Amino acid sequence: MTDVVRIDKWLWAARFFKTRSLAAQAVSGGKVQLNGQRVKPARTVKPGDELEIHKSGLEYQVHIVGVSERRGPAVVAQTLYQESEQSVRRREALREQHRLAGASAPHPQHRPDKKARRQLRDMKR
Repeated sequence: MTDVVRIDKWLWAARFFKTRSLAAQAVSGGKVQLNGQRVKPARTVKPGDELEIHKSGLEYQVHIVGVSERRGPAVVAQTLYQESEQSVRRREALREQHRLAGASAPHPQHRPDKKARRQLRDMKR
């Protein structure tokens, strides 16, 4: 392991993004902030830095503990950072909100038959 690594490589190695190019796009798009500032994908990170990551409607606030240029198993990736308690609580509350919203939506007992599909199609037109 090295002392510093590019932010896009670190995000990919820590498994926040599936590919390095997705990580670079997120950094370029302002979805990732390093120590409260917007940065470019080539910016280096080191242990002790703070990251704020906005991904899929969720917000992660992490403290970098280690760096790695290689993507390893998820267990190893989780040792690269430490997420703040406040961040974990906010994400869990948001997930619970989404779960409750989905539970309150009506779900049909079965798939619509041919006649019901025609009626739905005609109603949408």
